[in-house]
Amino acid sequence: MDPLDFLNPEELLLFFHCHKTELSCMQNPLTFLSQLKDHNLIPDDRYQKVRRMKSKDNVQKSLYEILDWLERERSEHITLFWTCVFKETIINLYPTLRLLRNSLMDGSFPFNTQLPEKLEKEETDDRKRRKLSEEEEEEQVNSTKKKRNLRSRSVCDDEELQPGPSSQLTPASPLKKGEKSDLWNWPLYKSQLPVTCGLQKGSLSRDRLAKGEKCILCEKQWFTPTEFEKLAGKSSSKNWKWSIRCSGTPLGKLIKEGHLESGSYKRKHKKTKRSLFPSDDVVTVSEGEEEEDDENEDDEVDLENQEDQASSSGEGNCTDEDGETEEQSERRPEGSKTVFKVTCGGVAGTLHQKRFGSGTCGKSIRTETRWLSPVEFVKEASSLPDASWKKDIEVDGRPLSVLIEAKILRIHSLLCSCRLCSPDHIDLENQKNDDECYVCKSEEAAELVVCDHCPRAFHQRCHLPQVDDATLRDSSLWMCTFCVFRTNHKCRYSDKMEMKSAMLRNISQHMLECQYLLLFLYSADEEQNFALDPNLYLENYSTVIQTPMWLGKVVDKLQTKEYQTVAEFVSDVQLIFSNCASYNHANVEFLAVGDRLKELFNGEFKKVFNICEQ
Repeated sequence: MDPLDFLNPEELLLFFHCHKTELSCMQNPLTFLSQLKDHNLIPDDRYQKVRRMKSKDNVQKSLYEILDWLERERSEHITLFWTCVFKETIINLYPTLRLLRNSLMDGSFPFNTQLPEKLEKEETDDRKRRKLSEEEEEEQVNSTKKKRNLRSRSVCDDEELQPGPSSQLTPASPLKKGEKSDLWNWPLYKSQLPVTCGLQKGSLSRDRLAKGEKCILCEKQWFTPTEFEKLAGKSSSKNWKWSIRCSGTPLGKLIKEGHLESGSYKRKHKKTKRSLFPSDDVVTVSEGEEEEDDENEDDEVDLENQEDQASSSGEGNCTDEDGETEEQSERRPEGSKTVFKVTCGGVAGTLHQKRFGSGTCGKSIRTETRWLSPVEFVKEASSLPDASWKKDIEVDGRPLSVLIEAKILRIHSLLCSCRLCSPDHIDLENQKNDDECYVCKSEEAAELVVCDHCPRAFHQRCHLPQVDDATLRDSSLWMCTFCVFRTNHKCRYSDKMEMKSAMLRNISQHMLECQYLLLFLYSADEEQNFALDPNLYLENYSTVIQTPMWLGKVVDKLQTKEYQTVAEFVSDVQLIFSNCASYNHANVEFLAVGDRLKELFNGEFKKVFNICEQ
């Protein structure tokens, strides 16, 4: 049954008028417009104009304008319009069209609705006034951007935004808050928003984002913003608030303007005393304290806001030794290196650019056991009284002063009042632990649980076993699985063991060892290549690999007690590496990544179970 056979042109035109906005929201509308062009319903120049657009926001606006023009100039062809867009090949591509067709078939659309003519005209006039207002405001914002460009050498074009702390000060979108032309304000998207990251598309749940949960639905699976960023191949950005966009607008802007709520504004660092592994061998220590602090990214935003205010008033601006503002010193090109392997004598560590303030300000160098300032790092490595941190700390065989001369590292002014240079007791305490999760390498919205015996920090769900809320509420010191394992390893495996004997062990007695090995693999897999289901991001994977396996699935099986012996656990881990070798037999580079991780696992397994060499 074709519903168009039972409706007159006036009814179809009313139906069209009431659904123009929904039609304009369709993703990738070029096929839809091609169909209209093929039936001579729209001119070629309008189609070509949309085809050349890159901004999705502009595409949606132009699509609405075309539909508006179609209603005014081609209303006599309204039956042809619905006939050609309701073709099965077209509605298969656009779920919106299928829903509209269904509403015609089931009679759910109220055709007796009469829109007051006067209200309709007022809305049209209002739309024109709004368009003029937007153009004037856009012109004013563009002028501000030019001034800002001269002052701080920033790139302010939305299409060229680079992730980084200072880019968050870019002027907001020229559209006013609350404008109905903003897609995120439409009632249709009250609970979810369409988002993109690169070529990947998904649906963002507002409530889940506010709670810091997995909030982006893509291919029938929920992802955290960081996981979605990785799925899209944008993990090098390490700033999902700017790489994930809605209608071309970064989520960071929507959060900043109040259109979205994100759990990333605040997070709590809580310390616990109770061991996660009840055992007579594990000794807990004295009470700690509960702390609350801003997320690192928000700290930088607050700092930048203060600098902006100082800049606009012409006073109180802290400069570094080269006379540049702190805001300038934080800017960096996208994809530039921010973590450097450093050595001093026989001591090695990693220097983190965002934590560096000067030789004594900011604990910017991480060793295996703790965070140190450059001066503290030199003291730990050398007892020489005349040691110089700029010369004695080396990066790839060159003194650290090379990075300072190249302005990759910038020494903050003595007058600087940022949290690195003038920290309070909470800031100093926070500098003792990592800013990102040791497992997934992200700084996303969820709470981080910090270990009181090492620099590591974890998301509740990333640590093994997962940290429950009751543990978070406990006001005692807490020890992570790495520290628990290393504290108890010698007493648990004082004697050598054969490989066969280790494999036959009941896994229930060796959960600690298996959890440690999985965390070890997650940490060694820095790019998280083996963390997610390969079918989500590799083409034709299921045609090559019959039994997919990934670290996340091994974790799930271990947590749900699907393994009976250690051998079953090891078999699944080895399956990850054999699948990698089979799928990447022609990709030498990635094959080497899998082989390296396999060797690391085999070596660590032997150490963990104290296997004797044959």
